[in-house]
Amino acid sequence: METSKDEPHLRHVELDVLIPKMMREKAKERCAQHVNAFTACCKDSGFLMPFKCREENATLKECLTRHYKDPEFFQECKQEYIQEKLEYEQTGIPSKSRKQKLPTSM
Repeated sequence: METSKDEPHLRHVELDVLIPKMMREKAKERCAQHVNAFTACCKDSGFLMPFKCREENATLKECLTRHYKDPEFFQECKQEYIQEKLEYEQTGIPSKSRKQKLPTSM
């Protein structure tokens, strides 16, 4: 977790909690087909889910873990976090609110 002189200082909570949270959300998006397959299996299996969905669970876990351990993915999420933080500091509007309040038509 190297920092360059051009990057703002990130607090411990940002590096160890907030950026990993972003990584988990993005990894779920990138592994969407595996998430969907596991979800469908769970819905179809009921109480037998732990036995019937082992393969789907293992495939999903492998996909997510691959992203969690990827240093390039960490850097990508870190840069996105920094950009969102800088935009918030400039506008005072959280990124979720900025995205939600865009006009849909003129």
